[in-house]
This record gives sequence, C-alpha cells and structure tokens, in this order.
Amino acid sequence: MSIPHRTVGHGPKTVFILHGWFGSADGWGTFPEYLDPDIATWVFTDNRGYGARMAEAGDFTLDEVADDLLALADELGAQTFSLVGHSMGGAEVLRVLAKAPDRVDRLIAVTPVGASPTPLDDAGKDLFFGAPDDDGRRFGIVDFTTGNRLAPQFVQSIVDWSRAHSTVDGFRGAVEAWANADFLDEITGNETPMLVIPGEHDPALGVATVSQTYVPNFPNANVEVMGNAGHYPMFETPVALATMINRFIAG
Repeated sequence: MSIPHRTVGHGPKTVFILHGWFGSADGWGTFPEYLDPDIATWVFTDNRGYGARMAEAGDFTLDEVADDLLALADELGAQTFSLVGHSMGGAEVLRVLAKAPDRVDRLIAVTPVGASPTPLDDAGKDLFFGAPDDDGRRFGIVDFTTGNRLAPQFVQSIVDWSRAHSTVDGFRGAVEAWANADFLDEITGNETPMLVIPGEHDPALGVATVSQTYVPNFPNANVEVMGNAGHYPMFETPVALATMINRFIAG
C-alpha cells in the first residue's frame, strides 16, 4: 500500500519533512513555496491519524512513525535521505536516526522535542494530556509556546487546524509518544550533521532546552536561533526558515 505524502520540488536529494503535534503534511502555510526545488525533492508526510491518513488505525508510537517513513523511503527508492522534524517531529526524526543511522545524510530539528522524556509538572501534564479533548487547553499551549505575543486569531487558527486534520486518538497517541520519548542512549554521540532551530520566543523548546537535549549529545549539532519566532516559524518567519533549511541541505 502506498503511503500518502505531498511532494515539492524535483531535486536529486530526498528530504522528508515531518509535522508537529498540531500540524499535518498540508499544515505548513507558505513555507513550502520557498524551499529550493532544484536541490531536493521535499516530501511532506502525515502520521497515522493525521491529514490524508486520518482514517488509518495505528498505535501512534515513535517506532510506528519511523517504520512508516522508512517504508516510504523504500517505496520512493531513497536509499539515503535527510530529515526535517518540527516539534514532536524532532523526536520522530531522531527515532528514524536510531533505526537507520546509515541512511540519514542530514537532520534538521525545528523547535524540537528530543529523545528524552519531556519534564512536565502536574500542571503541565494536565495541560498537555488534557489537550486532546479540550480546545481551550490547545489554545493555551499554542499561545504559551509562541510567547503570548501573537494575535488570538492566529493562535485559534492553529487549534482549528489541529482539530480538523487529526483524530482525537491520533492526537492523544502523539502526545503520549513524544512526551515519553526515552531512547537517547541509542543515539548519543551520533555524528550526523544536524541543524537545530529554536525560536527566539519559544519558552518551552527554545535555545535553553535544545542546549540540553541536542548540543551535548551530538557532536555535529549546530544551533541557529530563529529570530522573531516562537514555536511555529513556518508561519511566523517562513521565508527565513526555508532559507536556513535550503542552505543546510545544500551543504
């Protein structure tokens, strides 16, 4: 069975782009328009329970996401490839790296979760694990992670997209997967070139966090802070994000 995906560009390199918790393969705004079509074929994927795969059953684990992506890479004839993961996609691309280290050329993690459990206090657990059933909690998460600084209409648009483009089971399974990620010991010391892009205004997964989750563990991880962005640079600063990614993939 072919795995649904969205392709941008026609370049010789293959780059898989994995969405965040509130996103989907189509949920990247204008950002895809600025990816260089000549250097890579950019493949946007959906997790099970999301986007074009909302009707697909699954257990919604990181292993499932990674296995599905590797199956798609095989289907497309991409023996090696690069990876871009946003937010929870950070944990997912690291899981692919753990499973197939020799196939990953470069890795980009945008405002990313890492390969270790996300530390949440009781209030944080209530907020995040209650979000699948509560749009108010979803709004609070998006508002907080963008620095409480953006128009409520924008914040609500992210909430509405997530509600329309993911199932409750898929959304719930996803938070269980990324919040409890725990496989750092499998990839510590991996020398794959990495670009880590925290948002200047992201209080949850900003530069302080990635300086603990990525920098000490991967010798070739470089951090570039995205100015004037919180957790969603694909919407807040799409041209700058695409420019940064084009440059890194081009090498």
